[in-house]
Amino acid sequence: MGSFCGLVNKWLNFICTVRRQPNGGVKPRLGFLAGELRYLAMLNFEIDPEALFPHVPPGTEIDMWRGKTFISVVGFLFLHARILGVPIFSHRCFEQVSLRFYVRRETEGGVRRGVAFIKQIVSKQATASIARLLYSKHFVTLPMTHKVDFSDLAERASGNIEYTWYHHGKWHGIHVEVKDDAGFPLPDSEEEFTIERYWGYSSQANGSCLEYRVEHPRWRVWLGSASAFTCDDATAYGPDLGACLIRTPSSALVAEGSPVTVCRVNPLVA
Repeated sequence: MGSFCGLVNKWLNFICTVRRQPNGGVKPRLGFLAGELRYLAMLNFEIDPEALFPHVPPGTEIDMWRGKTFISVVGFLFLHARILGVPIFSHRCFEQVSLRFYVRRETEGGVRRGVAFIKQIVSKQATASIARLLYSKHFVTLPMTHKVDFSDLAERASGNIEYTWYHHGKWHGIHVEVKDDAGFPLPDSEEEFTIERYWGYSSQANGSCLEYRVEHPRWRVWLGSASAFTCDDATAYGPDLGACLIRTPSSALVAEGSPVTVCRVNPLVA
């Protein structure tokens, strides 16, 4: 199985090889994963950075905002999923809830600010299997539901979004309500720090790290007027992280989302 995974990764590296641009940026031949992320409900919690040290991907470091370290629970819908341009007809719409934190990497072209994932919950078994095979992410499959009380995010200034999952005989969930108009995050705000992220990092079993670019336009956000996170934290995320997640969130928001493309970029070695 290990050699097979290695061959698959080499093949994807070739297909998604990047071309260096004159400005130092990168342009992929082909996005690995494409689709739409919509109705992103996010709860941000302040956390002691020491609790995250075991999860920091090689080649990166924890990114802080004004001396504070954050971990976030993010629920969203993934729509119209395509792998290497091929539609996944049985997985055209599915829920996902991610536990993530914020990292940065120094490069010759500047600082790349991104996210690292601790756990990903999805409602489709094939999605989790493919992700574990190609990215070695901690994906699990659980029964999930969602409720989106918005007829049109572009026209409504109030509503609520909820994502729930069934684990160990209980339903758990994230819920965010909004009331005000949407807008782009203010510069140097907590919302900008957590939402304006265009790089992802995933630790690998061999001690390396995969770095990939997530391409999408800027998202407007609604600031949460009320929120709730109900979860058996000790069994879902472990006691150390669970102790943080039972606190009151530092902030809550909803992002409108957009079409996105996930581009395989390159492996990093610590």
